[in-house]
Amino acid sequence: MKKSIILFCLFALGFNLKAQSDNPKLVVGIMVDQMKQEYIWRFESHFGENGFKRLMNGGFVAKNGHYNYASTSTGPGHASVYTGTTPSVHGIVNNTWYNRLIKKNLYCASDSTVQSVGGSIRHGRISPRNLYSSTITDELKISTQHRGKVIAMSIKDRGSALPGGHFSDGSYWFDSSTGNFMTSTYYMQELPGWVKNFNSRKLADQYLNQTWNTAQPIAHYVESGVDNSPYERGFKGKDTPTFPYDLSRLRKKNGNFGMLPSTPFGNTILNELALAAIDAENLGTDEITDFLAVSFSSPDYIGHNFGPQSKEVQDTYIRLDKEIERLLNALDKKVGKGNYVVFVTADHAVAENSKRMKDDRYRVDNIDRNGLATYLENAVNQKYGEAEWFERASGYDVFLNQELIKERKLDLYEIQLFVAQEAMKFPGVYLALTGTDLIRNSYSDLMRGLVQSAYHPKESGDVKLILDPAWQSGWEKGTGHGNAWTYDTHVPIIFYGWGVKKGSTVRKIHITDIAPTISMMLQIRLPNGATGQPVYEAIR
Repeated sequence: MKKSIILFCLFALGFNLKAQSDNPKLVVGIMVDQMKQEYIWRFESHFGENGFKRLMNGGFVAKNGHYNYASTSTGPGHASVYTGTTPSVHGIVNNTWYNRLIKKNLYCASDSTVQSVGGSIRHGRISPRNLYSSTITDELKISTQHRGKVIAMSIKDRGSALPGGHFSDGSYWFDSSTGNFMTSTYYMQELPGWVKNFNSRKLADQYLNQTWNTAQPIAHYVESGVDNSPYERGFKGKDTPTFPYDLSRLRKKNGNFGMLPSTPFGNTILNELALAAIDAENLGTDEITDFLAVSFSSPDYIGHNFGPQSKEVQDTYIRLDKEIERLLNALDKKVGKGNYVVFVTADHAVAENSKRMKDDRYRVDNIDRNGLATYLENAVNQKYGEAEWFERASGYDVFLNQELIKERKLDLYEIQLFVAQEAMKFPGVYLALTGTDLIRNSYSDLMRGLVQSAYHPKESGDVKLILDPAWQSGWEKGTGHGNAWTYDTHVPIIFYGWGVKKGSTVRKIHITDIAPTISMMLQIRLPNGATGQPVYEAIR
């Protein structure tokens, strides 16, 4: 009898080990555009049990998750999560930046060699070609001999093209001109039938003929500020930024279909597309792992418009919780509980409105960018003589006229250093580092290290600036992001499902650790530029 029990236990142990060594049928990467870690805590009492709470209670939560570079914006965020490295390696240094080689601004997902498919011409020249490194989705395609499917989608084109990687079977984004989802010839020559069918449902039109009111009684939204706040922008055609919003009346003055992303229904339509993709592409229905990358963009549009203390942002996350629940329920039904793994994170967090903070007597303001440019020009002209010393200012990068400096036989580093030193005298500039120093030094200081991780030698400028804490650039209403302070870097990192060990940590974890963690779970190569480390506590 004892022998039989021992044999049974060994058999069961062997079965469990075998099940653990198998790959999940589907990986689902969920990015939320402009999601602060604190939103999960602040709005938790309004969430249901089967959305964010299900992920947190049943998964692994990194409570102290951060971006580990300075340029916290959408393009770099998506690229960094999926490549497992920082802009210093993958090259997506901002959403748009000045490229010295072509002498003009370069959009992070632009590709002049491709054309639009299923949408307007102006929104179609998109691909991942500006990435210098591979993505976790690329490595999955390579490891499965391209048999595993990769489908990516977002309202924003960059939120789809960069996560989908170089080998995506279909990356789709919202066309604000037509209200449809589209792609480019980088991926295919014609939209698949299921996307055409989805577009024929005219959901964008349906949502924009509704009224956006709070999902719960507004009196219960005590975690956010007053509804009629002077620090919120609102919509054209409505005198106050207050609920309710009659979208059918407002849509014409606010870009028609272009208004949809600035409402929670942008999340709803994207989730509908994700559900359609799971069915039509048969994701997670065989033994070869597939990957679904979903990026919810609407929180970013709404956050920029109304700010993090608004009723609108709170309502957006309460509604997003329901969308997460719908997605998880669909995965349970289609793929099966325990057969898929999910990660949730954000592409960046967000700052408080700087004018609001100034009015609350914080030592903060909006930086005068034009004044800074004039100040630096005057300083350099006074020291080196009048000339066109500056080629361009892009984001918080300053590009010097290197050709002129070479022609005048001047030392580039000397002028870089002078500009950096002068910049730090200007109100609102905390730190300025030269490109030369960022290339040749290795900084252990936190802030300098964050700047260095954001600096790419081929794409960044001669001097890189960081603003003082809470300072922004021109946000009188709403708010922005893009700095290296914790309000912009602190984001959720959650793993859930197959192969995930339930638990949490307050250890500092970086978003560049997500792709290596998934690589270890799938037992595939790391993305080729990955610098992050697996989150060992999360792996079962």
